[in-house]
Amino acid sequence: MKHRLERVRELMKRELGDLIGRELTFDQLVTIQSVDITPDLKNAHVYVSVLGGDEKDARAVIGRLLDHRKELQSLLSRRVILKYTPQLHFKLDKGIERGARIIDILNSLDIPEEPENPDQPDDFEELEDLERPEGEEDQEKNHPDER
Repeated sequence: MKHRLERVRELMKRELGDLIGRELTFDQLVTIQSVDITPDLKNAHVYVSVLGGDEKDARAVIGRLLDHRKELQSLLSRRVILKYTPQLHFKLDKGIERGARIIDILNSLDIPEEPENPDQPDDFEELEDLERPEGEEDQEKNHPDER
């Protein structure tokens, strides 16, 4: 049953993204980040990301999606054949904005680069040879793995 939910979730995500792109026009970039479906397949929480606007624009996009919810559900029911078409609940996903903010913060930090040490080996194999005591390689070759 778990695999079925995952397949339905991915199918709904793909089809809703296509429907929203065809049926509605927005000034911002609107993408479907994920869809969570209840196990009884009667409710679907659609997480939408809005890029290219502020919080007010994002709320307007969610409002517009909610206004067209029944139309989107009807079109979705023609594309995804299920016993019950899930009721759509649109929610704003701010994950991309948070990720971009974290990257900006990390880029703004002034972290000095570590100086290169010529004494350290660059090759991983050289490092293993330094850590391994003499004669250990021969012992591994003489004693095959017991299986």
